[in-house]
Amino acid sequence: MSTSREDGLALRELVDNWVLWRDAGDWERFATAWDPIDGWMTATWFQGPATEFIAASRSGFESGVRILHFLGGHTSDVVDDRAIAQTKMTIDQRAEVDGVEVDVVCAGRFYDFCARVDNEWKIVRRQPIYEKDRLDVVDPAARLELDPELLGRFPAGYRHLGYLQTKAGFTVRTGLPGLTGYVVERLYEEGEKWLAGSATAGDPHAGGAS
Repeated sequence: MSTSREDGLALRELVDNWVLWRDAGDWERFATAWDPIDGWMTATWFQGPATEFIAASRSGFESGVRILHFLGGHTSDVVDDRAIAQTKMTIDQRAEVDGVEVDVVCAGRFYDFCARVDNEWKIVRRQPIYEKDRLDVVDPAARLELDPELLGRFPAGYRHLGYLQTKAGFTVRTGLPGLTGYVVERLYEEGEKWLAGSATAGDPHAGGAS
């Protein structure tokens, strides 16, 4: 298992393009980042084919939903025409919670199952790993009390993000991968099997509950 400099740069460019095109609402180019047949996205608020994720993201963007992404360090493992790419990231969402404007920042990693399609790298499955998050009121003078029962529904890695998105009307999936634990260990095993030639990019339906 190795990563050539050329493949490493191409995979990093793919991840960069995903973020820039999605956050800018460049939907035609955003679609080209995905495997055209098997592309699959799992997020707190969405689990399904890439084509449906693009449509849902576009609808939210046009209605004022603002979920932004920032990227950090990146590494990738390549075996022939398959790769696992991991990229440090933060998810930044601004919205109102009980009439108070807040920012939620969630830190973690994009864990991407990638394949070379027509000599270009594409994302077959994206599974974020949620490591920690926080909630800040935009106006320091504002006061917000959180519902501890609702907050406690979600894992520590995306507790506040899940809270905000639930208040915004999304159905948030629980039990997604965090920094440690069985769910993320299973994800790593799926990544190893993908590089070894498994028929599918793991099982995005397993783990967690809607």
